[in-house]
Amino acid sequence: MKSNNTEQKNQVNAINARGLRIAIVESQYHLEICTGLAMGAVDAFMNAGGDSQDILHVHAPGSYELVSISLALAERSDIDAVVALGCVLTGETSHDRYICDAVAHGLVEVTIRTGKPVAFGVLTCITIEQARARAGGSKGNKGIEAMHAAIAATRTIRDIRAGSVVARSPVAIGANR
Repeated sequence: MKSNNTEQKNQVNAINARGLRIAIVESQYHLEICTGLAMGAVDAFMNAGGDSQDILHVHAPGSYELVSISLALAERSDIDAVVALGCVLTGETSHDRYICDAVAHGLVEVTIRTGKPVAFGVLTCITIEQARARAGGSKGNKGIEAMHAAIAATRTIRDIRAGSVVARSPVAIGANR
């Protein structure tokens, strides 16, 4: 069985970032983790054929602010998609649940309002060790996955709007599993 990192690297071959301009919004809370996520996202974009000049990388104070900053970026005509990266750890109170819920719903709302993909790259872990494992450690890098999702969704939306998406029958879909 392949490791998650190997699978993530192999997925890059099927994803094409050429000609896309994608914004990365990186929370500055749990900076070590978020930096790892951002590095993964940038690497994924570059490995998918993207140009470094087509990444707009901005910072948010914390995960809660990812929503308003993602909205401002998605409203720009020169941005095709947004990758929101953050880390929220479970604490002694229920604060983490409120933050995660607000951010998840808020980012969905940004997508609905703008019609542009906003990839959810916010880790919701119990421990810092779990977060490290998912920010370039033994469990892969969720920043890579979020960037892949943003690229793939952008391409699919463009194809749909151009009328070039071919309908697939349920039988054909099941045959590919």
